[in-house]
Amino acid sequence: MNIDGAARAGWGIVIVQGDDGLGRGRGTIIEETHGVVQTDPESEAWDGALLASNNTAELTALLEALRWTMQYEGGEEVMIRCDSMYAMEIAEERWKAKANLELVDVVRAALSAARVGRDVDLNHVRGHEGHRWNERADHLARSAAEGKKPKGLSFW
Repeated sequence: MNIDGAARAGWGIVIVQGDDGLGRGRGTIIEETHGVVQTDPESEAWDGALLASNNTAELTALLEALRWTMQYEGGEEVMIRCDSMYAMEIAEERWKAKANLELVDVVRAALSAARVGRDVDLNHVRGHEGHRWNERADHLARSAAEGKKPKGLSFW
């Protein structure tokens, strides 16, 4: 899986089976989705973000990837590739969160739940360095933030 968030609070995830991690686009896309960070506590879709920022978008992308993982029937290892050290370190509880604590708690709980019965690893990839699936996740995030329909996969 590759995830990304955009500064205007858009997030995107690309689920790829058979990816070798080198960023050359190997593997088959199983699913991709994107959206915007919900900051309205009255909304059913609210996960605890109090503001729309790059960090809340990255955390929301990670949360959506974890939710997908928990619904996935297969028991094999899941690798989530993320270009945000912030999201990964916060989720793994190596860094202390100073804001959006409810969102952080939801992400940490989802990571813990996703790891029940399977290995779920978080792996850092450099953003905007040509990693095909990360670039696709970034495009999905930007499209969501701008309220635009993403370009088709043939573009990639």
